[in-house]
Amino acid sequence: MPGSEASAQFGAGALYLLILCLLVPFGLHRLRLLWLRFTTPEPRGPRGWVGSLPPVTIQLPIYNEANVAQRLIDAACRQDYPAELLEVQVLDDSDDATVGIAQRATAAWRRRGIATRHVRRGTRAGFKAGALAHGTRIARGDFLLVLDADFIPPTNLIRSLLDSFDAPDVGAVQAAWSHLNAEESWLTRAQALFLDAHFAIEHAARYRAGLFFNFNGSAGMWRRACIEASGGWKSDTLTEDVDLSYRAQLGGWRLVYRDDVRVPAELPRELEDIELQQERWTQGGIQTAYKLLSAVWSSPLRPAVKLEATAHLLGHAVHPLTLMLGLCLCALGYLGLAHEGIPAWVHGAALGFATVPFLVFYGAAAGVRRYAARSIPRRLLEALLLGLGLGIPLTGAVFRGALRVGTPFRRTPKRGGASLRAYRARVNGIAAGVRAALGVSLLGSMASLAASGLFSAVPFTGLFAAGYLAATREVARRGLGH
Repeated sequence: MPGSEASAQFGAGALYLLILCLLVPFGLHRLRLLWLRFTTPEPRGPRGWVGSLPPVTIQLPIYNEANVAQRLIDAACRQDYPAELLEVQVLDDSDDATVGIAQRATAAWRRRGIATRHVRRGTRAGFKAGALAHGTRIARGDFLLVLDADFIPPTNLIRSLLDSFDAPDVGAVQAAWSHLNAEESWLTRAQALFLDAHFAIEHAARYRAGLFFNFNGSAGMWRRACIEASGGWKSDTLTEDVDLSYRAQLGGWRLVYRDDVRVPAELPRELEDIELQQERWTQGGIQTAYKLLSAVWSSPLRPAVKLEATAHLLGHAVHPLTLMLGLCLCALGYLGLAHEGIPAWVHGAALGFATVPFLVFYGAAAGVRRYAARSIPRRLLEALLLGLGLGIPLTGAVFRGALRVGTPFRRTPKRGGASLRAYRARVNGIAAGVRAALGVSLLGSMASLAASGLFSAVPFTGLFAAGYLAATREVARRGLGH
C-alpha cells in the first residue's frame, strides 16, 4: 500500500472513531432527559389566581403575514377574559397587504368593545425583539401573552396560564405547542415529532428537575415585572426568547411549563421554510451560549443546572459532528478504510450509538403524545431522514453563530388557509448542492463497501445517503428558482 494512501486511511479512520466518541455524550444526554422525565415527580398543579384579575396584554408581533393576520387577530380577541382588562397589541412591522388587513381587523374588534391597537413603529430595528420591546413599553397589562402569527390560541389560554402565576417569583409560563397540519406530509410529521419530543420530554424533564428551560417565543405569558427586571427584550441574538429566559432565570425568576395547556400552530410546509426556521434557532442558540454561559458558570447555581444549561445551549454542536461523520462514511468505501482497519463491530456500534438513543427518545415522545402504535416506526424513520437532511445547512448556522456573523432575523413563511401570495423562503443553493453531492457519493460508497464484502458498514452509510437524498428530492420537487 503506498504511504500516502496508508496515511489517508489512518487519518480518516482516526477521525471516524473520534467523531463517534464525541457523539456518544449527545446520545447519553437524551437518555438522561428521558430518565428525568419519567422518574422525577411532576410539580404540584397551579393553585389558581387569587384575588382580582389583572390587566393582560396580548402581543402579536407580525411582519408580512397577510395569509394569517386576520385569523391570528380574531383568535386573540376571542379570549375568555373581561374586556375591560384585556388589551391586544398588533405589533405590525409589515410593508405589504398585511397593514391593511391588520388595520381593518383591529378597527372591527374595537367596535365590538375589545381594546385593540395597531402599533406601527416605522422601522424593523431589532426585528421581533424590537417590536416586543416597543410594545412592552406602551402596554397596559401586568402580564403579557406573546403569540406568533402561525398560532391559534384556545379561548381559555389567558386564564389557563394565569393560574400558574400563583407565586410572586414566577416570571413566565410556557404552554405546549400542538399542530394544525401535522399529517400534511412526511416533512410536517417529522417536525411534529421533533416538537412533541421537545415539549413532552425536554421541557417536562427540565422543569420537573428544577433545571433551566426556555420560553419558546410564542404561546407563553410573561410577568411584565420579570421582563423589566431581567433587562427587557434584546436583539443581539436570533433567539431573543431563549436569551430572555436565561437572563430571567439567572436573576432568580422561575419559569413554569404547562404540558396540559396546548396551543395549535401551523408547521412549515416546505423544506426551505423548515431550513430557514431551524437555521435561525440553531444560530441563535449558539449566540446565546456565547452571551450567557459565562454568567451561568459564574453564578451560585447547582452544578446540575450549569451542566444542563451547557448541554442545552451547545446541543446544536451535534450538527457539524454528524456532517463530519457522513463525510467519513463516504471515505470508508472509496479509501478501502473499513475493509483494511476498522472491525465490523465498530460499525455496528456506530449505528447503534447514532440511532438507538434517537429512536428511544423520540419513540418515548410518540408514546407520551399517544401516537397510533402502527404509525410510530414510519414517523421515526421520517424524523431521522429530516434530521440528517437538515445537517448541512444547520452546520453553517452553527459556524455563523460561533464566528459571530451578523444575520438578519428572517421569519418563517406561513400559508394559512388564504389564497394570497405567500412570502417564500429561498432554497439554500450551496447547502442543496453539497447535500446532493454527498448523497450520491454515499451511494457509491455503499456499492464499494458491498462489493468488498464489508456489509456491516452498509446500513449506516445507507441511512446517511437516504437522509441527504430525501432532502435533495424535496428541493428538486420545488425547484431552485423561487
